[in-house]
Amino acid sequence: MTAPTKHRVVIIGSGFGGLFTAKALAHDDVDVTLVSRTASHLFQPLLYQVATGILSGGDIAPATRDILGTQKNARVIMGDVQDIDIENRTVTSRFVGRDQVIEYDSLVLAAGAGQSYFGNDHFARNAPGMKDIDDALELRGRIFGAFELAELATDPDERRRLLTFVVVGAGPTGVEMAGQIAELAQRTLRDEFRSIDPAEAQVILLDGADQVLPPFGERLGRKAKASLEKRGVDVQLGAMVVDLDETSITIDDADGGRREIEAVTKVWAAGVAGSPLGKIVADQAGAEVDKAGRVHVQDDLTLPGHEEVYLVGDMINLKGYPGVAQLAIQGGKYAADQILRRVEGREPAGPFKYFDKGSMATISKYSAVAKIGPLNFTGVPAWLAWLAVHLIAMVGFKNRVTTLLSWIITFVGDSRNERVSTMRMVFARNAMDDLGHEFAFPGLPRPEDASPGEREAVRRASADDVSERDEPA
Repeated sequence: MTAPTKHRVVIIGSGFGGLFTAKALAHDDVDVTLVSRTASHLFQPLLYQVATGILSGGDIAPATRDILGTQKNARVIMGDVQDIDIENRTVTSRFVGRDQVIEYDSLVLAAGAGQSYFGNDHFARNAPGMKDIDDALELRGRIFGAFELAELATDPDERRRLLTFVVVGAGPTGVEMAGQIAELAQRTLRDEFRSIDPAEAQVILLDGADQVLPPFGERLGRKAKASLEKRGVDVQLGAMVVDLDETSITIDDADGGRREIEAVTKVWAAGVAGSPLGKIVADQAGAEVDKAGRVHVQDDLTLPGHEEVYLVGDMINLKGYPGVAQLAIQGGKYAADQILRRVEGREPAGPFKYFDKGSMATISKYSAVAKIGPLNFTGVPAWLAWLAVHLIAMVGFKNRVTTLLSWIITFVGDSRNERVSTMRMVFARNAMDDLGHEFAFPGLPRPEDASPGEREAVRRASADDVSERDEPA
């Protein structure tokens, strides 16, 4: 007589939603399998600090296996999910040419969101977004590389293009990025060049809306705009991007005019698109998907008609909830509780209710804006609150310590230790796109795929190699 199998929970994604779902099930009698495209848990709110040399990638992206290593009921699998069959309850993932089919009893989709270019995906070639470590490292190479090229340039027009930085999108990510590029140019790099003055760099923040940080309200939006302008950022509102290339960006203004800004370095922080996995399951269940790729879920975060499939975080469209980290964290914990109730035969909890813990955005050293319930505050108090909240929210004691030390170095002395960049960081993404998926993600030969003759040839070659290495010189 075989022992009954445990309830199988498959979680897709190692971000806030996926990780907190897995951790919430740590002490329960279920088998948890977490499938992720990356080997780490990314603390996405601090990506811009990797891009501007304050933090390293490892500071904000601890290994998922390390985090869940002591959780005996959890297994981590690397793989890019190719398909989900909600009728047969299977997930198919692929990693370096190897496909794996994973069966589940409960599924939690926490795959997050990618960058949205609003139908102009070709913009990505010359205006990277900021959604993962690769994006941040590429932007770091582009930003610091622009100053290096400007130092070598002899033509004034070329130098001006290289020292013009355009950030598209005046939400929290865009505001934080623009502020840090300005601070980098005016403080960190001020004494390091001989042919250029980095402080002469022009940082432009563009947005089609009529205010900075729309979710924060008009008052805080005005404060943020004034703070950016005080630091030399040129904030241009009512400006819609209609085209861009290697050296310029074309804008349609609210008054109907069209103009061009010459700039080599562009950063895209203007929109998000839900993971395509949302549409895969929505199409099978007959659920609606909005323009941003988010699935209209039930009040209990389940897919309509499938109580065993949960979606959390950026993947859901529910009651206008914002796509922020807290939504994913709370949704993951709620989904874990609902799964446990179902396993134990208890009544499900009531509808999911998101608790808004507030919003914060930092502009530069000693400057931030914060909205927590009825409280709105700015300046140093908001900046200190921002530091504390983000430090506490990070996963892992080691990461908190290294991040705090890096902040002390940067904010006390203006120095930035994480400035390493290479040509590969800048050009690898586009090169991989040009060469194609099969070249970028090759499959590795496996013994089970080889013929008997091929396996014997490999065995003999290995034996010959060993014997040659064992021979005396």
